[in-house]
Amino acid sequence: MKYRKFGKLDFNVSVLGFGVMRLPFTGDNFKNVVEDESIRMLRYAIDHGVNYLDSAYLYHEGRSEEIIGKALQDGYRQKVKIATKMPCVMVQKSEDFERIFNEQLQRLQTGKIDFYLAHGLNKESWTKMKELNYLTWAESKVAAGQIGYLGFSFHDKTEVLKEIIDYYDNWTFCQIQFNYMDVNHQAGIRGLRYAAEKGLAVVVMEPIRGGRLSKQPPAEVASLWASARIKRTPAEWALLWVWEHPEVSVALSGMSNMQQLRENLATADKAGPGTLTREDMALIDRVRQAYRKLSPVPCTGCRYCMPCPNGVEIPRIFEMYNDAVMYDDPEMARRFYGGQFGIKPEQKADRCISCEQCVEKCPQKIRIPEWLKKAHEYLTGGSGTSRTS
Repeated sequence: MKYRKFGKLDFNVSVLGFGVMRLPFTGDNFKNVVEDESIRMLRYAIDHGVNYLDSAYLYHEGRSEEIIGKALQDGYRQKVKIATKMPCVMVQKSEDFERIFNEQLQRLQTGKIDFYLAHGLNKESWTKMKELNYLTWAESKVAAGQIGYLGFSFHDKTEVLKEIIDYYDNWTFCQIQFNYMDVNHQAGIRGLRYAAEKGLAVVVMEPIRGGRLSKQPPAEVASLWASARIKRTPAEWALLWVWEHPEVSVALSGMSNMQQLRENLATADKAGPGTLTREDMALIDRVRQAYRKLSPVPCTGCRYCMPCPNGVEIPRIFEMYNDAVMYDDPEMARRFYGGQFGIKPEQKADRCISCEQCVEKCPQKIRIPEWLKKAHEYLTGGSGTSRTS
């Protein structure tokens, strides 16, 4: 295992962190975690050098933290750092902080959480957390020795990331989505570099884009990978690209079986700037372009179409739709489109009344109402568009 400095701390973190959000489970319920196998995987990872476990109150409907608590018995707790998160989406009043945090300590069977994050900050949730004085509460837990260091995970534009970083001097780290498809999406490369320049450790989530970049690629992409001088799996290419960036402290992978774990551990042994050649990086650029050509809607996410007078969340819907078609992964997109933490009912595409105000504003002149209808049909289980249709 290779290690990197964790920001300004005197702590060397394994380049591969275990994202404990995709443990093996049975049936269709994420809560039905296969406990024995999950514990075996976590301990195997630790035995092979992983020293950073990332969880959250909501992962596996609470079972993630419970499984970690059980896995870290028998001396394993001393070998790792635990990161988990305050679920901003669930917080309604300041009293919720204490209740949720105490429940997390019980689940994890620990008296201290090493790295604590405000979960999934964006402009809206950041405003709410400030109003509820989250940082004052969190600092009291640091002073009491129940939290080691404070950070946040993030889903919004780079400008919002900068605002959050600059607001508070005692952030130790941040967690952002970063992979070769998301160079300019959300925080992106600009956010990565800004955080690192400010001295924050940067934890990368979704380095394989929720597993999408490890799937059997479409023919257009497969032919590009086949042309490479050194043959690698799609997951290996994705991880090595992330680790090519020295600003990255640790990349999290949500591993669901022992084979994935072993493969990622082997890839981590090769990680580091200079592992990929300029030729390799140029190939990945071509792969990115090939994937993007598979997107049915030519939406750039500029948001000129917003706000929709009827409340439709146009860019997010097109992003979900494009991702589902691009990676041939409708299941995940449909789960988010219809789920509690995805698009709200009042924001869905079927609320479109075809007023066409969005069409007038769109620089790409996309026939937005027509595509919203197709996207809604696809994301609710109809035919819509797919690579195989």
